Amino acid sequence: MGVGTSTFVTRWINFLTMLSAIVVIMFGVWMSTHHDSCRKSLTVPVLGLGAVISLISMVGFLGALKNWSILLWIYLILLFLVLVGILVFTVLVFIVTNDGSGHSVTGLRYKEYQLQDYSSWFLKELNNSHNWERLRVCLVKSEDCHKLSKKYKNLKQYKLAKLTPMEAGCCRPPSECGYPAVNASYYDLTFHPVSPNKDCKRYKNSQAIKCYDCDSCKAGVAQYMKTEWRVVAIFNVVLFVVLSVIYFVGCCARRNASRSHSKG
Repeated sequence: MGVGTSTFVTRWINFLTMLSAIVVIMFGVWMSTHHDSCRKSLTVPVLGLGAVISLISMVGFLGALKNWSILLWIYLILLFLVLVGILVFTVLVFIVTNDGSGHSVTGLRYKEYQLQDYSSWFLKELNNSHNWERLRVCLVKSEDCHKLSKKYKNLKQYKLAKLTPMEAGCCRPPSECGYPAVNASYYDLTFHPVSPNKDCKRYKNSQAIKCYDCDSCKAGVAQYMKTEWRVVAIFNVVLFVVLSVIYFVGCCARRNASRSHSKG
């Protein structure tokens, strides 16, 4: 790549990246002021990501603008560390989310999930009482279970519904319990459960209790997290390729800056 071309490309790529970082930071600030405590946990990672992107882009932009080899060295080192971090995180995500799948139940359009099917990391995190209490509060606040009775007006609609993993695990008792459904939010608990599954006794019709303390609910959350993390992992693969190209261009700009200084 030519002397001027690599420097020009590095300069403008990092300028546009800085603008993107400002948008990310503004989004993080907006989240901290408009979201409840459940979603505010994402604020710090978002703000941190924006700050890191902004710092690296600023160093790269100034290095390419002033043709300073030392700044371009720092820029490449920081970018290399980010690439390594993305690679390690992505590999770990694929390992953690490799286990776990749903079980089909006759008569249902959706699957049910069992906690023991998932990786040991999920088991450790979701069985931690402190972690689960925080997640439980968020699940109750979301009112997803309460909305089922509004979404499905009668029992026929409810039986034909395609529930999400969390709706299937947290809003209703496992099918093996055998409780007859009266409607989308109420089950006949006078019926003696046919299964020794502990979740059968944990389930209550109360909107504040439901099956939020059930292993089936934790499994539904695990499946939701698995799906979301897989999307993030795929995005990271694309991001890794893009940043690798930027890193290559930056290497060219750094080499050209060193040559120009040696000639000077």
